Amino acid sequence: MEYMLKADDLVGVSFWIISVAMVASTAFFFLEGNSVAKHWQTSVRVAGLVTLIAAVHYYYMRAVWIQTGENPNVYRYIDWLLTVPLQMVEFYLILAAVGAATAGMFWRLLIGTLVMLIAGFLGENGSINATVGFIVGMAGWIYILYEVFAGEAAQANASSNSKAQQSAYNAMKWIVSIGWSIYPIGYFLGYLAGGTDENALNAIYNLADIINKIAFGLVIWAAAKSESAKA
Repeated sequence: MEYMLKADDLVGVSFWIISVAMVASTAFFFLEGNSVAKHWQTSVRVAGLVTLIAAVHYYYMRAVWIQTGENPNVYRYIDWLLTVPLQMVEFYLILAAVGAATAGMFWRLLIGTLVMLIAGFLGENGSINATVGFIVGMAGWIYILYEVFAGEAAQANASSNSKAQQSAYNAMKWIVSIGWSIYPIGYFLGYLAGGTDENALNAIYNLADIINKIAFGLVIWAAAKSESAKA
């Protein structure tokens, strides 16, 4: 009984809610993948893969938090190392659907993502100085923002004739900029603002994952449904 969720454990409640929400989102995206135009199906199903991977990890993270009260840092970064590159692949996929993607674009987004994640992980687990990890991770994120706002990906999006694709891309790039900003805020509050506050850190990271995984996928689904309805 000592491992039961307590009513006053708001962080634990957030772990519980998001783990179930990820499962529900996975079912939704996989089922809806059959109801959109063929060139959108892969994008919608990849959104389902993102939430499926997150759901598995959130069940483990939830258990670690409720049973020990410790930060499930390893599980969280394993999740991010799998799901965040898949989200970068989504930019490539929706541009590829309209014939506007290149291999260079794919690799630049992937490398920027890995730099951001690996630096953050090394900083959080103490392998490198937390400030160094923060700075290098921010550099990777800024590089991603450059690519999606002003780089080749942005130019390909601007030249697309698909309004639905442009709508999805523009919403995704704002999630990557505004939504992803929650992660460095959590990192700063958790590791650089006068000590480690694991409650604040995990509450912020959980909120960020709801926006950056579920909402990210819903943006793609909405664009796919919109264009499919006109076909």
